[in-house]
Amino acid sequence: MNWICNGFVSILAMYCVPLFVRRVMQSSSFCRFSRSLCNISRNGDGVEKEFGSSEEFLDVNFNCSEFISGLDEERDTRESLGSAGTSCSYGDYSQPKFSMRRSFTEKARSDADRALGILNQDGPGFDAKAGLDDMEVTVSGLFVRYVLLGILTNINYANKIRYAKMGYKFFTWSGKQENFSHTVNSYHLMMKIFADSEEYKAMWRLVDEMIEKGLPTTARTFNIVICTCGQAGLARKTVERFIKLKSFSYRPFKHSFNAILYSLLTVKQYKLIEWVYQQMLVEGHDPDTLTYNVLMVAKYRLGKLDQFHRLLEEMGRNGFSPDSHTFNILLHVLGKGDKPLAALNLLNHMKEVGIEASVLHFTTLIDGLSRAGNLDACKYFFTEMTKYGCLPDVVCYTVIVTGFIVAGELETAQEYFTEMIVKGQVPNVFTYNSMIRGLCMAGKFKEACLMLEDMESRGCNPNFLVYNTLVSYLRNAGKMSEANEVIRVMVEKGRYIDLVSKFKRYRRC
Repeated sequence: MNWICNGFVSILAMYCVPLFVRRVMQSSSFCRFSRSLCNISRNGDGVEKEFGSSEEFLDVNFNCSEFISGLDEERDTRESLGSAGTSCSYGDYSQPKFSMRRSFTEKARSDADRALGILNQDGPGFDAKAGLDDMEVTVSGLFVRYVLLGILTNINYANKIRYAKMGYKFFTWSGKQENFSHTVNSYHLMMKIFADSEEYKAMWRLVDEMIEKGLPTTARTFNIVICTCGQAGLARKTVERFIKLKSFSYRPFKHSFNAILYSLLTVKQYKLIEWVYQQMLVEGHDPDTLTYNVLMVAKYRLGKLDQFHRLLEEMGRNGFSPDSHTFNILLHVLGKGDKPLAALNLLNHMKEVGIEASVLHFTTLIDGLSRAGNLDACKYFFTEMTKYGCLPDVVCYTVIVTGFIVAGELETAQEYFTEMIVKGQVPNVFTYNSMIRGLCMAGKFKEACLMLEDMESRGCNPNFLVYNTLVSYLRNAGKMSEANEVIRVMVEKGRYIDLVSKFKRYRRC
């Protein structure tokens, strides 16, 4: 590769970050390193920026079991209860127990569907609470969860007021049933319903009710509330309130400050991260590896690279060794800085100190390099990752496909797209969006429409981003009839209102 041959011209600049890592390693004990792999999920209902969400890897890479096992409540529920359609490992469970578990979840789903049908009839001449009583159903946490999720996933701009009332009516009814009391998870779902319905005062009342009942306010509580704050002034007041809450807990963290710092990272409140860290020091709490990782991401996003480097050195002086996430941050910085030789040295250094590079590390690096326009380096590391025992997943393929689409190299993108399917990786909504955009950019509108059909035939439902991409390019090309046809199909499938409302909710956060 040319960049390897010519790399020595700028070798001093390229070695800047690995040099910091060496200093940290020399001053830190090598006792234990985190090797857990992070899972990046691409939610098909989300609305991302122009070419998908790969820019947000630094934020998402903290979404790992060792840090936030309590945050993804839906995942926890699936794994603990074995929801139908979920791949779970049940260890030593016998087949009869598995069948009972599956039967329980199926019964809860069936009862939830009946309850939703009754709630939808609520109005003059029909008492939904009486209808729920007549069901004579055993109210369980799973049953309540399915009903609230059914309401939450169907909220749109037109029905938000009605659905907020419907959700709260069910919430109060179920909370009064014998031998049942709402969990933190139930409160969070109801809070989210209020948040998406823009009933913010009602949402805050639920927070107060949780505190009065002695239920812990967790990072999930914080995330729901902070996402509705809007302006930074209100966000700071919210943070101050949570700092003072004695009931604010989050089990993987040493103290609530890390939970708050992580939560602020997920909603991109980088300046608030700096402020919370200062409050943390004032109250006598020492930072740990996670604290430094979050701070470094915030400093980098704010363009404060000198402070980024100082934090890395301070981390070593305080006896903390970089973990897998720290190295992922460094690879992101090197990738976006177009420093492939330094990144290669860092990957080798990781191997030397016992930290195995994962598909996430390579994906992060390839994403950064593609944004820097170094596609030769992207190809090199995409091939090189197999030597480290890493196989590219759907996210990695999506990143490299997107990189070549952005560069206008549609043929190469198509080659990677075909390769991923041959190797058993199913394209997701972001992969398809990139391909549809690339085909439209090349004026291949017929192929783009066929790509949309292929997407649906594989069970991948188009989201607002995909439809908007196709319609926008068709309109800009003067193909109004084709654009209107796409909109007609979209409306026929009943997705138009739902998708627009989801787009608005995303923009609010």
